[in-house]
Amino acid sequence: MKLTLKREVPLIGIVLAPFAYLAIIWNTLPDKVPTHWNYKGEVDKWGDKYSLIMLLFLLPVLTYVLMIVIPKIDPKKKIQLMGGKYYQLKFILVLFMSTLAFIILHISVNQSTSSPNLIFIPIGVLFIALGNYFKVIQPNYFIGIKTPWTLENKEVWKLTHTLAGKLWIIGGLIIVLASLTIAKSIFIYVFIGIIAIITLVPVIYSYIKFKELKARD
Repeated sequence: MKLTLKREVPLIGIVLAPFAYLAIIWNTLPDKVPTHWNYKGEVDKWGDKYSLIMLLFLLPVLTYVLMIVIPKIDPKKKIQLMGGKYYQLKFILVLFMSTLAFIILHISVNQSTSSPNLIFIPIGVLFIALGNYFKVIQPNYFIGIKTPWTLENKEVWKLTHTLAGKLWIIGGLIIVLASLTIAKSIFIYVFIGIIAIITLVPVIYSYIKFKELKARD
């Protein structure tokens, strides 16, 4: 899986776009800006505007660097088997992080203390996108549903990710629709419930399938 400048330029542009936006709005930013939101979408931490620079490095930049490094340090070299699918996955994750960075900058410059729709809609879209890629992810230590049972058995990995992909797509759709139609006081519990389901069900399923296959052997 070789890096080519032609393929990486669009990604680099996406990574740098929030920095360009920050430069444009820099003089309009207040001295104190929101830097963290709690599970209710409310600001619970503030910092000076220079902290936004570090925030951008922790979102699109770090994500981009990690997605470049992971295939090189994967001991099983399975991620490389994804080929172009891995590049698409990298594109989606970097785009999501840059979008999230734009939202945070927008909230900072407008001093909005709560904007759940802006935060949760991209998260729902991300779950939908990731769900579509679960079925092509090969067993590895970095990406996917990594349990002792999926890593031990390739068939368990495949079955678990097939189920997880469907759950993440459905969960993502519900998050997007719920964030647009349900009151914030109720939505947060819906969101937490969906996260619990799409996280725990695949883990439990992988254990059950592993036991079934062991018993069959």
